[in-house]
Amino acid sequence: MNDNNEVHHIAGIRHVNLINDYSQLLFLLLFSMLLILYISAVIRTNRHYKTWPLYRSACFIFGICCALLAVVGPLANRAMMDFTAHMVSHLLLGMLAPLLICIAAPMTLVLRTLSIPLARRLTKILRSWPLRFVTHPIVTTFLNIGGLWLLYTTNLYSLMHSNSLLHLVVHFHVFLAGYVFTISIIYFDPMFHRKSFIYRAIVFIFALAGHGILSKYIYAHPPEGVPLQQAEYGSKMMYYGGDVIDAIIIFILCWQWYKTARPRIEEPFGKSKRIREQQADSV
Repeated sequence: MNDNNEVHHIAGIRHVNLINDYSQLLFLLLFSMLLILYISAVIRTNRHYKTWPLYRSACFIFGICCALLAVVGPLANRAMMDFTAHMVSHLLLGMLAPLLICIAAPMTLVLRTLSIPLARRLTKILRSWPLRFVTHPIVTTFLNIGGLWLLYTTNLYSLMHSNSLLHLVVHFHVFLAGYVFTISIIYFDPMFHRKSFIYRAIVFIFALAGHGILSKYIYAHPPEGVPLQQAEYGSKMMYYGGDVIDAIIIFILCWQWYKTARPRIEEPFGKSKRIREQQADSV
């Protein structure tokens, strides 16, 4: 009987490792391709236009590295068995990587790289109502925070460790939902369906509350199959680690708000200069 249990346990571990290997390979190919495309676009646009800002390229590279660190390698392997490691992976994949990639302004780079006809077609797509709906701050909050509630308060978390397709879908969703949420709150790329700063700030406050309440819920009610101690450590990681990244988003949002709302002190000087020029011409 004990031998049979051991055989099933070993078979289960091999199955989980197989799922993890396939997932890691797919993620490695995907994120590597995104990195190659971004760098290629930077090289191409630098030949024809003003040099692309170095900090944006650095943010994209670091963002891709954070995503890869979360889904490929030792951390990803440990996250399959350790909830604390899983939560570190969640912070990297669903929060820090999307933030860095958002700052890198990839859509702006794409529009600069494409020919004028293709850029106009892409702009038309970006203006379409489906994109308007998907990038609405309230919708992205439900996709991001609501998805996390669904993952950690149902048996979805345990199921994704035994189903390779579900494992991929969940991780893709975490990354994409984190990205669309970030770009709906802070604008670095062209956003054709803009919302006011106060509107985005209010939505972001509710998102912060949802994320914080979920972390406390996990502390008291661990997901299915997660030991209590791991749930406590993981929920603390989610709560405090998420606060650090959220603080960066708050700073960027407030800085953009300040730059937009601050008084324009250059205009009076510009006017006085024009007046002096006109007086000189009249003389």
